[in-house]
Amino acid sequence: MKEQLPALIVIVPLLIALLSPLVAYFSTRLLRGLGLTAAAVSFVSAVGALGHALTKGPWHYYFGNWAPPWGIEYVIDPLSGLMAVLVSFLSLVVLIYTDSFLREEGWLKQGIHYALYLLLTAGLLGMTVTGDVFNLYVFLEISSLSAYGLIASGGYKATVSAFRYVLVGTVGASFYLLGVGYLYAITGSLNMADLTVRLQPLLDSQAVLIAMVLILVGMGIKMALFPLHGWLPDAYTYSPPAAIPFIAGVMTKVMAYVLLRYFFFIFGVLNGFVPLVLEVVGWIAALGIILASVMAIAQSDFRRMLAFSSVAQVGYIGLGLSLGNMFGFIGAVFHIINHAIMKCCLFLVAGGVKWKTGEHLIEKYAEMSRRMPLTMGAFLLGAFSMVGIPPTAGFFSKWYLILGAIEKDLWIYVVVIILSSLLNAIYFFRVIEQAYLKKAPVAEREKFVEDKKPELPATMLVPIVVLGACILVVGILNEPLVSNILLMAFPGGGL
Repeated sequence: MKEQLPALIVIVPLLIALLSPLVAYFSTRLLRGLGLTAAAVSFVSAVGALGHALTKGPWHYYFGNWAPPWGIEYVIDPLSGLMAVLVSFLSLVVLIYTDSFLREEGWLKQGIHYALYLLLTAGLLGMTVTGDVFNLYVFLEISSLSAYGLIASGGYKATVSAFRYVLVGTVGASFYLLGVGYLYAITGSLNMADLTVRLQPLLDSQAVLIAMVLILVGMGIKMALFPLHGWLPDAYTYSPPAAIPFIAGVMTKVMAYVLLRYFFFIFGVLNGFVPLVLEVVGWIAALGIILASVMAIAQSDFRRMLAFSSVAQVGYIGLGLSLGNMFGFIGAVFHIINHAIMKCCLFLVAGGVKWKTGEHLIEKYAEMSRRMPLTMGAFLLGAFSMVGIPPTAGFFSKWYLILGAIEKDLWIYVVVIILSSLLNAIYFFRVIEQAYLKKAPVAEREKFVEDKKPELPATMLVPIVVLGACILVVGILNEPLVSNILLMAFPGGGL
């Protein structure tokens, strides 16, 4: 069984997703058990595969024993293994959290939700571990279609935002597929490792530049890189609280991982037109960081504030990509990990507050720290990490990005990172002020003083607390994470 771990990462949630509606018809309790088991098997398999990659080198798994470049392979190296662990872990945590939101729904809605959720998980995991660029497109479509369905289940406004996401997302997927078509026409191969070799003498050609730009724009739309982010604010604001923590936490980060994989591993950051393309990405990302942070300040809905914050945070990853050096790479990957955890945590908090009070407006968070102390404690850790206050995780990814910018003498990027952190402090302090410093109206205060129930059900509170703790733990353990995994993940690193 151990030799099948790379396949189990994706296949188990995929199979359970296909069975979910049928299982739900007979027993929703069995459905929940199977869903959690599938997510747990993926997580354990990903941890095992990452351990193999760190100790014995990259794991190449050939489907049907067809060796590449003709066959499809999964490749577990330190980077893809780390991403698989991240995606599967957050999938499991959010799936535990969703029980309270789905428990009162009928069997059909529960079955469809679990099917789409596990398909999304399988699609994102497939994107992280595949070694074939067209197979990556297949998983991209699986994850995208699943996300559209999950977002649309949130009601009328969510359906409209999901439809807009479908239109924009289809354009993004089409651009990516066109880019893959150009690469295949040039090289005759779809295998990532094979492409890396065959493209080296061709990187000065116009055809490769076109492919590069098409892939960049396609994945830029999918990861909501400014100014291609138009679909994201409404999608994140109106999505159901049972789905959006995982979508917001993970989906755009996997798309960012794909760009890191292409530019650092396939194209190479020093070759041909790549430095010019990355310079453009850097300036666009820097502008997006500032403008999206300003937009976040203007929001009164907590979810919408988090949505614009996500656009800004994706800009940090784009900035790390554009630097093209080791510190930039470490900062980008570390921020993928950090932002996935902290944004997932913050949306779990938003859903918890909605569950308890029915409110999403920031002005309704007055005295929320008294009513929901553990939930708002996790929020506080997430907010500090977003701002970049040590020892939370967000500080260290920004630190590595600053080191990368200094190494390239791009001091303007240092200014952007520091300025954006100040802007982050402004819009998060508004929520902290409401939750910890403002007094609630008398009627509201009397209501929650009389409320003797736990702040949230255990299935909701435990995931929130766990992710809040993870924000702190990842920050404290940043040095071994960087030394033992991220440095090995860097092209030409420890392997």
